[in-house]
Amino acid sequence: MERLNPTARSDVFGRKINRDHSPVLANGMPWLTIVLGSLAPLMPIIAAAPLLPPIGYMLLLAWRLARPGLMPMWSGILLGFLDDLFSGQPLGSAVLLFSLTMIAIELLELRFPWRNFMQDWLTASVMLTAYLVAAALVSGADITFSHMVLLLPQLLLSIILYPIIAKMVALLDRLRLTRVRRIG
Repeated sequence: MERLNPTARSDVFGRKINRDHSPVLANGMPWLTIVLGSLAPLMPIIAAAPLLPPIGYMLLLAWRLARPGLMPMWSGILLGFLDDLFSGQPLGSAVLLFSLTMIAIELLELRFPWRNFMQDWLTASVMLTAYLVAAALVSGADITFSHMVLLLPQLLLSIILYPIIAKMVALLDRLRLTRVRRIG
């Protein structure tokens, strides 16, 4: 029988000893990604109608549906305020809509504590529809039926992109929970 090399053995088990989650990474990753998603309206995209999905809101939905207890209920106020600063909406509209979303998802969690991805996608689709319609109504513009029809491409793109955003959040969540070596 072959003798094991002691350094090889410590490499196998040494990677799991004395490891801990980075608190900055574990707590800051959701906040940072939502803030970066809220900065998406700064991208130089020229369109005659609204086309860019509300990426900050979609990231909020994805993080909240993937990890229910990760973000406190009041986080909708701060993240909505930051979204309002960059989206061009009247100040307070995203604060209200992000906060109502956090409350609605909390109520959904109480009613259905176990769900699958299709139910999360349906929930996100309903929330995205309500968000886009409410944001259009709060914007202060005279909204007619033809203006609401112009929201359809943005809504469809948002619903189609949600699984990609959710997968990205799942990968970021895995990165967030990686263990780093403690020094000392």
